[in-house]
Amino acid sequence: MDQYIGKLLDNRYEILERIGTGGMAVVFKGRDHRLNRLVAIKILKEELAQDAEFRRRFHDESQAVAMLSHPNIMAVYDVSHTPELDYIVMELLDGITLKQYMQKKGGKLAWREALHFITQIMKALSHAHSRGIIHRDIKPHNVMVLRDGSLKVADFGIARLTSSAQATLTQEALGSVHYISPEQARGSHIDARSDIYSAGVVLYEMITGRLPYEGDSPVAVAIQHINSIPLSPREIDPEIPEALEAITMKAMASDVNQRYISADAMLADLEEFRKNPSINFDYTSADLLVTDGDEPTQVLGANTPHSVRFQPAHTSRYVPEKNVESQPRRRPSRQEREEDYDDYPDRGGSRLPIILAIVAVAVFLVGIGVFLFVSFFSGLGVTGNTAYNVPDLYNKTIEEAQAMAEVVEAQFQIVQGNTVASELPAGTIVSQIPEKGRNASEGATITVTVSDGSLSSDNETMPDLENLDYRLAVSRLEKLGFSETAGNLTIQQQNSDDVNENYVISQTPAKDTPLNEVEHVELVVSLGKEKKTVTVISFLDMTIEEAREKAEQDLKLVVSEVTEEYSSEVEVGLVTWQSIENGTSVEEGTSIRFRVSKGPDPSATPTPSPTPEVTATPSPTPSPTPSGGGTTTEGSASIQVDLPRDREYVEVVVMVNGQEQYREVLPTIQQLMVISLKGPSGTQTVTVYLDGQEAWTRAVPFA
Repeated sequence: MDQYIGKLLDNRYEILERIGTGGMAVVFKGRDHRLNRLVAIKILKEELAQDAEFRRRFHDESQAVAMLSHPNIMAVYDVSHTPELDYIVMELLDGITLKQYMQKKGGKLAWREALHFITQIMKALSHAHSRGIIHRDIKPHNVMVLRDGSLKVADFGIARLTSSAQATLTQEALGSVHYISPEQARGSHIDARSDIYSAGVVLYEMITGRLPYEGDSPVAVAIQHINSIPLSPREIDPEIPEALEAITMKAMASDVNQRYISADAMLADLEEFRKNPSINFDYTSADLLVTDGDEPTQVLGANTPHSVRFQPAHTSRYVPEKNVESQPRRRPSRQEREEDYDDYPDRGGSRLPIILAIVAVAVFLVGIGVFLFVSFFSGLGVTGNTAYNVPDLYNKTIEEAQAMAEVVEAQFQIVQGNTVASELPAGTIVSQIPEKGRNASEGATITVTVSDGSLSSDNETMPDLENLDYRLAVSRLEKLGFSETAGNLTIQQQNSDDVNENYVISQTPAKDTPLNEVEHVELVVSLGKEKKTVTVISFLDMTIEEAREKAEQDLKLVVSEVTEEYSSEVEVGLVTWQSIENGTSVEEGTSIRFRVSKGPDPSATPTPSPTPEVTATPSPTPSPTPSGGGTTTEGSASIQVDLPRDREYVEVVVMVNGQEQYREVLPTIQQLMVISLKGPSGTQTVTVYLDGQEAWTRAVPFA
C-alpha cells in the first residue's frame, strides 16, 4: 500500500503518509489540492480488492456514510468506486480513540464525563438510524475524542441499510465480540436496537472500568451475551447513580423488546438524568431476562478470533458424551439413513457436473469474444462519429452545466446521480463520470454527483455548551470566531445550586441557532453554591465539646482534626490552640483544627523555686525556635497531590504554615502532581486546596 505515497489520485488527492490500518482498508493522510485542505483517504486493501464481497462491503460503507451529515459523525467528502481503485475521502480528525482516552484515564471515567460522551454517541446513532443506517460495530475503538471534548463516531465499515439483506454469523461474525448484541451473536434479524445494545456496553465500560463479559475465546464471550446477565454497575462501584445504572442495563437488555425502542428514547432518559441525577426510572434487572418464546441457544462451531460460526445441530446423529451411557442405542430407520445421506456429497460417478462446467466455460469464452469485438472492432467501419473533450462541470449547477457551450456543441446529456454531503452549495456538482479531459462521443451521457450543502459554512449552528466546562466552551467558540478579545463573547458569573463551579449554566443564543445569524455570544458560568462569610471567635479555654458545638452549629465550620498536647498552663480537656485566629473572616464550611490540653508533661523536670533573698536582673525571653531547637535553617520537602478525575482542569493551592507557596491551574489528565516546597527545617504544617476546597492537611518534615 505504501506505493501510493506521493501519488495523485484523480488528479486531485495527493497521498502524504500512512496513518492507520483497519480490517478492510489502509488509511492515508492526504491533501485535497482543489480545496487546499488535509484529508483522510481510506483505500481498500489490495488483497481484498479482488474479492467481490469485500468490494461490495467497502462500497456499502461509502454509500452509508455519504448519506450522513452530523457533528458527531466523521464526514465523508468524496467517494471513488472504479474497477482500478476503491477509496473514500474523509474528514481528517485530530484526536485519539475513546479506548485510548479511557486507558489514559486509568480505564474508568467519572460518571459525568461518561454521560457527556454517551450522549454524543447516541446523537450520532439517532441521526444514522433516522437515515436507515445501522452501524453494527459500536465500540470505543470506533469513536474519536477530539481536543475540544467532542466525539465523532467513525468506521461504518460493516454498516448496512435497514432495507438490505441481513447478514448472519453463519457467514461471518460482524462486529467486535465484546460489544456484539445477542441477536448478532445468534445470527438473527438485526435492527437499530443492536447499536443501542453495543452503546450500552460502551457506557458500562466507561462507568465501571471493565467489560460486562470476559472469556477465554470469542465464542465463550458471545455465549455470555446470549445467555447471561452482567454484574450491575453499582455492585462494582456504589458511587454510580442508580438512574445511570438503570439506563445502562436497559440498553443492554438481552431481550431486544426490553431495550430502548430507539436512540431518541435513550437520549430522552439521558437528558432527564442530566437534569436530575436522583431521578428514579423504576427499572429493575429482572427486565434483562430473556422472555419466553425467545429462540433457543444454538450450537457454536468454529472458534476463531474474528468469526463466530453457528452450525446446525443434527440431533439424530449427535449425543453429548456425558449422556452416552444413558441413551439406549438403536438402529436408524431407513428414512433417517436417507436423510443422513442428503447431508454428504454424492460419492457416485455422475458426469453431469463436469458437463455443466464445460458448458459454463464455453459460454464465458464466447461472451468475452463478443465483448472484445464490440469494444474494439465495431467502430472500424463507422464514419462521421466525432470525439469531444469532456468539460469540467465542478461547482456548477445542472442548469449551468447544460448551458455550457461545450455541452451544447457535443449534445452531452447531463444526468444527476447521487447526492452527497459536501461543503459546496446545495445543488452544485461535486464530481462527474466521465471526468473532465476525457474523450466522449457525441450525445454521450455525463453522470454527475450533486452536493446537498450540509457541510457548507452557511449551515453551521451554535453548539450545545450548557453543563460544559467553560474553558472547553470558550475553546469551541474561539474556533468559530467568537472571543472576548474580538468583543463578540461575554462571560458572566453567578452562583448556582445545581451546576458545578466553572461549568456553563446557560448560553445566548441557544444551541442549533444558525451561526450566520449570530453576532454576539453570552455565557453564564457557575460560581458554585453561594458561600457565606463568618468571623471566627476564640475557642481557647473551652472544652472540646463546647468548641466543636460553637464551630459547627453556630459558625458552620468543619472541625477536621483534634489533637492533644501537654500543657502546664491550661487545664486538662480545654482548648490550647486553634488553627484559625480569633477575628479572622472565613467562608462557611472552612476546616478548623484544635489542640486540647492533657495536663503537664510528667517527664518534664520541675523548675526550682528562686531564692527569695537573691535579686536578679530578669533575662530577656528567648525567641521561639522551630521544633528540634537550634538556629532556624532553610529546608525543603516534596509532596504528591492526587488530581481529581471529575473535571478537565483544577486549581491547586499549597499553604505552608498558613502562607501560600504554590498556586497553579493544572490539567487533570496528569492525575498526579509532585510539588517542591521550601520552609524552615523541621516539621511544618502543609495544607492543599483543590478549586478552593481543602483536600488535606498534614505535618510534613522539611530537611
